[in-house]
Amino acid sequence: MTDPAPFPAHVAQVLDRDWKLLIAGESRPAEGGRTFAKLSPVTETVIAQVPDATPADVEAAVGAAHAARKGWRDTVATERAALVRRLADLVEEHGEELALLDSIDAGSPISNSRVDVTVAVAQLRLFAGLALELKGTTIPASNALHVTVREPVGVVARIVPYNHPLMFACKIGAPLVAGNPTVLKPPEAAPLSALRLGELAAGVFPPGVLSVVVGDGPAVPDALVRHPAVRRIGFIGSEPTGRAIQRAAAESGVKDVTLELGGKNAMVVFGDADLDAAAEGAVFGMNFTWSGQSCGSNSRLLVQRGVHDELVARIVELVAARHIGDPLAEWSEQGTMINRAQYEKSLRYIDIAVGEGAKVVVGGGRPSGPGFERGLYVEATVLTGVTPSARIAQEEVFGPVLSVIPFDTEDEAVEIANGVEFGLTASVWTRDLDRAHRVVREFEAGHTWVNGSSRHFPNVPFGGVKGSGVGREESLEELLSYTDLKAINIMFRS
Repeated sequence: MTDPAPFPAHVAQVLDRDWKLLIAGESRPAEGGRTFAKLSPVTETVIAQVPDATPADVEAAVGAAHAARKGWRDTVATERAALVRRLADLVEEHGEELALLDSIDAGSPISNSRVDVTVAVAQLRLFAGLALELKGTTIPASNALHVTVREPVGVVARIVPYNHPLMFACKIGAPLVAGNPTVLKPPEAAPLSALRLGELAAGVFPPGVLSVVVGDGPAVPDALVRHPAVRRIGFIGSEPTGRAIQRAAAESGVKDVTLELGGKNAMVVFGDADLDAAAEGAVFGMNFTWSGQSCGSNSRLLVQRGVHDELVARIVELVAARHIGDPLAEWSEQGTMINRAQYEKSLRYIDIAVGEGAKVVVGGGRPSGPGFERGLYVEATVLTGVTPSARIAQEEVFGPVLSVIPFDTEDEAVEIANGVEFGLTASVWTRDLDRAHRVVREFEAGHTWVNGSSRHFPNVPFGGVKGSGVGREESLEELLSYTDLKAINIMFRS
């Protein structure tokens, strides 16, 4: 049973539907009519009965994709792009509905969910616009004609996480434009906007070109990764799951796998930095708006000792002024954690940090008072007295917890910044241009800023190194990664 009662009528309306998978161009239930209950982290009540797919559903989706492969490959790139652009128009047209679903389903503030819709539309249109970059080269290797061409890799599995449900679901743009039938596996923790996306897409693409399949647990993604017809896998999520996908892919074939994984990202602030800007950057870059549930969050703030107390005071003032509460309220700047497991994990890590000598200077637990009788809320939290080797400084919490670590010298800052298993993002704040260049070159991270944090830019590659993954997204590099490069040698008779 679902319980839409806690929501206003316009919100209950978007939930009032029979949720289905998209397979072979048709909306259909899971095999045997199986479903699982989806709870909202806002009300902690059941809001939907979601189709609970099985490996048989995966087989049907991949089979349809394989059957559609030749027709989609032979469709002119600009025509493929036009259909992706049509999907972008539909997402934009239904943007408020999709944003409401993400706020109800994942606890994201409605203002933030709307931004995710805007970014999703922009990403789809970016890849549609890059379609004519799917080109090869000519090589003057001899008096013959030597050319390269880019060809689709085949069936693609796109497996995405819960922290930006709709935005990440629209990561289908690059593989589709590149000519690959794609099976999208949304997160079971927040599947609703992706399932609605599947409904919208059903009338856009030929049958089998796009499928949307979700199940409760590891059976569906494991079947998808191991399927012999799946040649390319793009995953966003945690480092342990990424390693499991690499292992399963290797056990079942020779497959191309890209991974955008976790982070324990460092923001390094030197004593000569603009401290007001740095304080705002630290709060913005920590992604408190998503309750810290972002792989790109600068969850380690490294501050030169001489300005440590001053910068922390400014950050505490900014954090204390933020508004946490009902994600559907326009004033809300921070909603809930995705589920109880993540809620309890965040609180547990705060306790662990305090036990290791850290001090809570703002936040530190569940907010109290009216409006917080239910819902998985954790306050934006700032910890001082954190050492580089502490668990809170080494392990990804994926919650609203910022750890402040002091340093003295440039070399020490770089050593601390690189002293984790992750390498997704990093930033340096200083007015010294020479220092900025030195430090940013020394960072072991795939995406960096000087005097900035967290912002992404169109067609600028995003991705990590070390435990944060392999491959780059959001750019031409992502589009090309969904192709194989073929060399053609044309020999002339003399």
